Amino acid sequence: MNESLQTQYGGTAGFGLTADRQRVLRNTYWLLALSMVPTVLGAWVGVTTGFMATMGSGMSMVLFFAGAFGLMFLVEKTKNSSTGVYALLAFTFFMGLMLSRLLAAILGFKNGSSLIMMAFGGTGAIFFAMASLATVIKRDLSGMGKFLFVGAIILLVVSVVNMFMQSSALMLTIMALSMAVFSAFMLYDIKRVIDGGETNYISATLAIYLDLYNVFQSLLSLLGIFGGERD
Repeated sequence: MNESLQTQYGGTAGFGLTADRQRVLRNTYWLLALSMVPTVLGAWVGVTTGFMATMGSGMSMVLFFAGAFGLMFLVEKTKNSSTGVYALLAFTFFMGLMLSRLLAAILGFKNGSSLIMMAFGGTGAIFFAMASLATVIKRDLSGMGKFLFVGAIILLVVSVVNMFMQSSALMLTIMALSMAVFSAFMLYDIKRVIDGGETNYISATLAIYLDLYNVFQSLLSLLGIFGGERD
């Protein structure tokens, strides 16, 4: 009798836990899709006004770090309320604005629009592959987090150093490694939601958005270098 009750109520609890994880994952995907709207808007504003083009590389770097980390802190601070959604959307608008300098440079190529669509499609394909992989992998991937975080920090530091070195070979290496690291981060972050390691859909959206942003930026840069056609 006792074993029967444990089986019945244990199964119900398990179903509830699974339902909660599915809800977080579903809300994450919806908010991720919504976050693309202010990103595109921010990119459009940046390209049409030339706002980023007026800044030097040093000033734009300071603005990026101050704005990005400040808004990310605000998102995490308000993630348990509806304000967190608005903070996240403000963050994605800002990130779209920061992306405008690269987009403007790519649009300077004869096939610029095609390159942007290719980068968008490639990023979408990587996201679909990582999301699908996350649902079938049974092993715990939590151990990946430390290595990926260290890898991301190293890439960030080397990227800042290369702003002064201006090494083309190093830049290509950074872009290729960035695609690999943040694709793996995408798998890790989605798997965390599926496994119940992340229960807040705003935090989950922020993490996966950053993965997508970095993959898209690196892929677009590589396409511009190797596939850009001058008039």
